Amino acid sequence: MALQESGEMYLETIYVLSQESNEVRAIDIGDYMGYSKPSVSRALGLLKEEGLIKKTEDGFIRLTEAGKILAKRIYERHTVLTQMFINIGVDEETAAEDACRVEHYISDKTFEAIKKHMTQYMAK
Repeated sequence: MALQESGEMYLETIYVLSQESNEVRAIDIGDYMGYSKPSVSRALGLLKEEGLIKKTEDGFIRLTEAGKILAKRIYERHTVLTQMFINIGVDEETAAEDACRVEHYISDKTFEAIKKHMTQYMAK
């Protein structure tokens, strides 16, 4: 399944917020991303249709197993790319912003090569 960049951003946000609290609500997602309630509602509906999230009876947003796998993958790309950019001299804020853009378009093959290089680099 190929999500658009915005869908991946929502999954990553839900993943990050769920690391901080088990009680992730649509309003929390909107506040974190700076999006309106209707935009968040639409995006969550699409993610639910794709089987990537579910809503509890209490109204909390949870990642499904498939959603969690995809969100972890996106988040890993973000963190590895951010660290790589910082290591080559980019300031932290710019590194995180650029990683956020690149993480959605880089191929699996290229990312795995970067990850391997970073693992070797960090071991030194």
